[in-house]
Amino acid sequence: MTFPQISEKYLEPISMWVMIAGIVALLQPWSLFFHRYGVTIILVGLVGFLVFSHIKPAPGEGDE
Repeated sequence: MTFPQISEKYLEPISMWVMIAGIVALLQPWSLFFHRYGVTIILVGLVGFLVFSHIKPAPGEGDE
């Protein structure tokens, strides 16, 4: 499995889930730590998604 395939299969969805976790952390009222760093978590997920969404496997490369 090549890095573009790993990026498409695992790293892109992980980045999306990190953004969702950041939104949840920002909106929850119980932990000041998570509320304080919610925007930072969202930004980390966003940067990861932007990077990994631009790494696409070549056509025909996924045929194994």
